[in-house]
Formats: sequence, C-alpha cells, structure tokens
Amino acid sequence: MHRKEFIQKMQQVLLRRRSALRQSLSGELSQFNISADRHVGDEIDAALDTDYGLINANLAEVESQELANIDAALRRIREGTYGTCEGCEKRIPVARLQAIPYARFCVKCQQEQDKLGGANRSATTYGVWSHE
Repeated sequence: MHRKEFIQKMQQVLLRRRSALRQSLSGELSQFNISADRHVGDEIDAALDTDYGLINANLAEVESQELANIDAALRRIREGTYGTCEGCEKRIPVARLQAIPYARFCVKCQQEQDKLGGANRSATTYGVWSHE
C-alpha cells in the first residue's frame, strides 16, 4: 500500500474513533446529569456515587485528550503534514502510526519529549488501540 493510501485509511480510522469518543463523552455527560438529579439513599450510596463520579470524570478527561489528539491529526492530514515527525521532520514509521494514529513524533523524538518532562504529553498515547 502506498503512503497516500495508508493516510486515507488512517483518516477513516481517526474519523471512526472520533465519532465513538464523541458518543461516549455524550453518554457520560448524560449519565452524570442523571446521577446529579438522583437523591442519595445513605452514606454508602453517596460514597459510591462519588467514586463512580470521579472514575467517570477521569475517563472523560482521558477521552477528551484523545479526542483533541485525533482532531489535531485530522488537521495535519488536511494540511499534508500527517506522518511527519514534529521533532526531526522525518517520516513517522507506518507501524507507529498504526499503533498510535495521532502520533506527532517518531519514537526517538517522543522519548526525548518524555525526558523533558512531558511538555508534549498530550501527543503521547494512553495505550495502543485497535482500529480494525
């Protein structure tokens, strides 16, 4: 497969993932609103609701960051810079883009960014996800 075809495929992958994240975040917001309107039974129920709320807030934060990374990758596709390392300006290997479709850096440059204290942590992965 040529790189141009690969980038078109990755664009579709990113669009599907963006749609799924938007749907998930919308559902989490609806669930939060339902929970906020619910009257708590006792202290244990209140503690559980608080714990679930914190877990959902953390999940929403991670999903929101991934959504921002995906939007940035889609912008780079439109601009013609997708797949080019923002550090060394070399091509990011296809295998890395398959694992992390919104990667902004090659592995070497990402490691350098991580050593600098994660100033660009938003561009790193929160885990490898499947796009099949």
